[in-house]
Amino acid sequence: MEFRDVIYGRRAVNFFDPEKDVSEDLLREMVEMASHTPSGFNLQPWSLMVLRDKSDKLRLQQHAWNQPKVSEAPVTMLVLADTDGWKPGHPFVEKNFREMVRTGAMKEAQRDWFDGVCQSLYGTSEARRVAYACKNTGFFAMALMLAAKSLGLDTHPMDGFDMEGVHKEFNIPDNYWIPLLMAVGYFRSDKTLLPPKWRKSYDEIVVSFV
Repeated sequence: MEFRDVIYGRRAVNFFDPEKDVSEDLLREMVEMASHTPSGFNLQPWSLMVLRDKSDKLRLQQHAWNQPKVSEAPVTMLVLADTDGWKPGHPFVEKNFREMVRTGAMKEAQRDWFDGVCQSLYGTSEARRVAYACKNTGFFAMALMLAAKSLGLDTHPMDGFDMEGVHKEFNIPDNYWIPLLMAVGYFRSDKTLLPPKWRKSYDEIVVSFV
């Protein structure tokens, strides 16, 4: 599939075929493809909770405006953004620095500099921590949707949910922000897909303040 077909063909579908499953191999391919999205300092502060069990999806649905697609989709994911994902001692921060040293991107002697930059960019306030985590995780979430479409899957990103309720329901630690939920599966063939929504033009997008 050409990228043009992927970008124009991706839609947020509302109706999923509950009888058509997403194989574990296909889901893994989708996630690992999306993992190549860019990330500041390669910190990759994203994680996923993958729900397949109907009872788990119904538990989520009660905190998500009771949207039927939450439980009808064969897979529904909680996309998590780790606001602690920049801190020294964090397992992925440590792995990231080790890998950069191993590949020659950094030297051991640069560790204090690396920690200081991460702190100044991402850790000076709660707002900065949330912005850092959600910005990078947003890149990943978009890549997930495009990867899914390239593999013949359909998705729907959702921000209509009670984040506090979802945190409590699934015992999610406080350092994780939840930017969105994502349903993954196949569009129901007996439903009609509405025309694409309007999009801003180039001239409407480009602005100047001088």
